[in-house]
Amino acid sequence: MQKLPSVLLVDDDPTTNFLNEHLLRTLGVTEECLVATNGAEALEVLARTCAPVGAACPALILLDVNMPVMNGIDFLEAFQPDPPASKIVIILLTTTLLGRDLGDLQQSQAVSGLISKPLTRAKINALLQQHFQRELPDAA
Repeated sequence: MQKLPSVLLVDDDPTTNFLNEHLLRTLGVTEECLVATNGAEALEVLARTCAPVGAACPALILLDVNMPVMNGIDFLEAFQPDPPASKIVIILLTTTLLGRDLGDLQQSQAVSGLISKPLTRAKINALLQQHFQRELPDAA
């Protein structure tokens, strides 16, 4: 499977970021995981990685909804994607599945999908198939 150039993990929980990064690397999804602990840091990472000419924006953002400083909802409101950032797949990660709130979030044009935590091999495989036309190799 061709690896994604990079993935941006946005979550205020360092353990979640560690586990998600470990899973993505172990499965061979990407070689580079960028990490931000809130939406404001994520905007800074994107400004740094997407702004230079010929920049390599993350192909995927896994965005927690509930975070301090700037949560996932505020991030989505502040995120103004310009090419090449407009091609980034943004997946919301949440532990709470409140229909009204999540329905509103999924209507955002920037949001490509929603996954409940924790990430698993099956969830990542489904995400890769749906958004990148890629599939993880069979587990050994």
